[in-house]
Formats: sequence, structure tokens, C-alpha cells
Amino acid sequence: MGDAQLMRYARHILLDELGIEGQERLLAARVLILGAGGLGSPAALYLAAAGVGQLLLVDDDAVELSNLQRQILHTMAGLGRPKAESGRDALLAINPDIQVRALVERLDEARLRELTAQVDLVLDCSDNFATRHAINRACVANRVPLVSGAAIKFSGQISVYDLRDDASPCYHCLFPEADDIEELRCATTGVLGPLVGMVGSVQAAEAIKLITGMGEPLVGRLLSVDALRMQWHTIRFKRDPECPVCARRAPAAAGCSGD
Repeated sequence: MGDAQLMRYARHILLDELGIEGQERLLAARVLILGAGGLGSPAALYLAAAGVGQLLLVDDDAVELSNLQRQILHTMAGLGRPKAESGRDALLAINPDIQVRALVERLDEARLRELTAQVDLVLDCSDNFATRHAINRACVANRVPLVSGAAIKFSGQISVYDLRDDASPCYHCLFPEADDIEELRCATTGVLGPLVGMVGSVQAAEAIKLITGMGEPLVGRLLSVDALRMQWHTIRFKRDPECPVCARRAPAAAGCSGD
């Protein structure tokens, strides 16, 4: 790292658990962020500010006025622009030393597998169960760690699925895929703006922990928040040995740069 980087990341480097070695791991990391909306906004901003070397931001939607109450990557100037491109510009304004690639597309299963194979870590910042399960299958196939978040109304949740570890559960172990699940959407039920900031920020913190190898990530634990009462709860869960997605994993491959 040069003098400018040492100054920029000084407050990270001062942390004994992170230090120069951890910051160098962040600079070398490649992270895929799926969704540049409510959750993806704070998560991406914090990872860019932290110096994650390569961010791949994926979203096929455009910025709308109703997004601006919570999607802090975007401004009035971005109305009508693709979220991925608006988000890329915001991230590079925060930290021009990193690389940000914007993909304006809806990913199918094959494309998800292709992209997850290229990164060290995936953040699921999507807003529906079908996409979350597709992301989980791709991460299981490539044994790539997954940090998943969700938020609706006043409730949010976060968990980490470290799919490099055979003992780690996957998203399907906790939320089995089903056709009869009633899904709530922000467009019809609403969401508290700061809630997505809380959840997305925790996703960013978990991502930094996984990349640097510090602390204890939320593997096998679901962290939930009730923002109306400001209560946090943790639920522990285990891998389902009969899970149709992760019970038979491919041989382990090279994992996150925090290893």
C-alpha cells in the first residue's frame, strides 16, 4: 500500500484484528453484490469505502422516485438510469481506487454460476425468494460464501452461509423452497428506510469479517431485528443432512481471500 492508501484505511489498520494484512486482503478481494436497491446500497457503499478491490454490482432495474426514501446509492440525478450504473458511479465517487463493474441484467441460473465462480464472496441483496434460492444454488455449486439479508416493513434478518465448509448449512436448509409461500413486497407493504441500512450494514460487516478472517461470522445463526421495538434476536440452526441443494457438494475449491 502507498501513503494515500495507508491514510485512507488508517482506522482499519489500527484494529489489531484487521491490521495491514487484513486491509491487503480487502484490497485483493472480489465481491459480487446482487441488487443495488435498499440492501445493496449501504452494503456496497461500506465495501467500497473499506477498499474491497473489485465489486461486481448487478441489477436490471432503473432508479425511480419511490426508491430514494431508502436506496442511498442513488440521487435525483439518477432517476431513470439503470441502478447498477448509478450505483457504480456513486461507489467510484467514494473510492476511485477500486474497480466497479456494473451489470444491467437479470441473471439466469447459468449466468449466476458463471459469475459466482469468478468471485470470493457473494452478497444477496435481492428482494424475492426465487432469486435468493437461485443465488444459493449457484454459491453451493461453486462453494462460495454467501451473505444474505432481507427486510420488509419493520423486520430484517441476516445470515451467513459459508459454503466452503461441509458442515455449514445453506439458505435452503433454513428456508426450504416452496410454491405456496406468501411473499411480501415493499411496493405493497412498505419498509422503514433506515431498516435496510441496518441490515445492509451488517451484511457489509459480515463480508469484511469473511474476507479478512477475523471474528465469528453469522454461520448457523439467523440474526433478526424488529426495528419498531428495536430488539435483536439470534436463532441457531443446523445443516439439513437431507437438503436437496447442499447435501452433495462438489469438492472444495479455493475460497475467500480471508483463508
